[in-house]
Amino acid sequence: MGEGGQQVEIETVPLQAVADELRLTLPFAETNFADLAGIGPVDRVKVPAGAVVKETWAPSHAYAVVLDGEIRVDRPEPDGSRATVSLARKGQGFGEAPMLIGKTHSPMIIEAVQETILVRFSEGDFWKLMACCPKFRKVVLGDMAQRLQAYQVEALHREKLISLGTLAAGLMHELHNPGSAAKRASSQLRLNLLRLQQLSLRFSDQPKNHVQLDCMRSLLEHTMKGCHAPAMSTIEQSEVEESMAEWLTSAGVENAFSIAPALVAIGLRQEELVCARDAFDAPNFSDALNWLEALVSSVSLVCTIEESITRVSELVMAVKKFAYDEKSPAKKLDVHDSLQSTLTILGHKLRIKGIQVDKEFAANPAIIQTCGYSLSQVWTNLIDNALDASPANAKIRIETWTEPGNVAGPEASAGLDKLAVCIEDHGAGIPPDALPHIFEAFFTTKPQGSGTGLGLEIVHRIVTQKFGGTIDVKSEPGNTRFIVRLPFNGLTYCAPGAR
Repeated sequence: MGEGGQQVEIETVPLQAVADELRLTLPFAETNFADLAGIGPVDRVKVPAGAVVKETWAPSHAYAVVLDGEIRVDRPEPDGSRATVSLARKGQGFGEAPMLIGKTHSPMIIEAVQETILVRFSEGDFWKLMACCPKFRKVVLGDMAQRLQAYQVEALHREKLISLGTLAAGLMHELHNPGSAAKRASSQLRLNLLRLQQLSLRFSDQPKNHVQLDCMRSLLEHTMKGCHAPAMSTIEQSEVEESMAEWLTSAGVENAFSIAPALVAIGLRQEELVCARDAFDAPNFSDALNWLEALVSSVSLVCTIEESITRVSELVMAVKKFAYDEKSPAKKLDVHDSLQSTLTILGHKLRIKGIQVDKEFAANPAIIQTCGYSLSQVWTNLIDNALDASPANAKIRIETWTEPGNVAGPEASAGLDKLAVCIEDHGAGIPPDALPHIFEAFFTTKPQGSGTGLGLEIVHRIVTQKFGGTIDVKSEPGNTRFIVRLPFNGLTYCAPGAR
């Protein structure tokens, strides 16, 4: 019975009853059925168009050959979607993959694209055919190779889409903050300029003597030195602001408690304002300090806009390094720069969980020569996993160091030195029974729907195959360490002509 109430007709027949039809298929094109007396009976199955054969069709593993029609085999994904694994058309077989790779269970969804007739062999009969029929064996292994290649391409593409989603989420959060800050500062700056103009007109009504001009010039020079004063603790800053506001109030300055924080923020102190208090009468001193605060505030807003734009530029550069690290076949790659770019991209997630990153970049130099690419994808997966494993307000540590080559003597200078990168978290750790399997495709310890099981498999493939490196993991409750080792001279792992 198919899903949705559509009837799947199954007829068990001797192998000889379908021999003439099987001879027209690729796996059995050169088969002498007289030699297959020990095989069968088989199932002749008729599947209506759109019918889904029960996911674990009995027997749980079986090989089938399509006599007519078309079958689609889908793999259910954790998010509820389905990924097409293979299509089998008239004359083609399917179902060999789980048996050849030794899977005990294969929850594939088998659906008829159109009305389909197929012959189904049990797992035992499949292995007999593999043993006795060279032509059958050749066709099955060829199909297996093609499907594995297509699977690897699809898995890599899917993982890249996941990385792209992580990247997009990071950019959304990261660009929102500086963009909003720049917008707010621009609006406030426009109001400040209007206020500054009004105060300037009022302040310039009366001519100024040399003492007054010298005092204001000195305060302006202090104001224009930089955006921020040296950092203070919260208590210290509050005390200084309150003291400044009280001093301004005693001097008859209007808006004393409003302008005091801005003056303190730029680093002005009471003793520096004494010259203005002595040089001006009370009304003019109030106008002078309000004018100075408007200017200070405007400078601070310009600094905020500058910092926001700089932040956006840093993000753009980080994305550029993340996305285009594979454009040059042979290149020098700064691993510290690559790590920092990845941290920039994941900055929003660090802030959301309150995670602090301790960086101990001891490797010197940190530049490797390589033809490998997608290193940013390695750091993204490892750091993102560390963030997921860490409790809120925890720490993760990223450490780099240099390791000598494995041999001594003259050969030690032959490019065998390695740069090591350790990414450490203090989460619950990886269960001991899961540790040997973490680099296997589709193996995950995350809850259903939270992980694909592809990330670490692709990390392992990139590190070992593209960079000629190694990756090790040590884990216990409260401490998990992934250690990636990359050869400084990775050009020896390049394909001929790529160097």
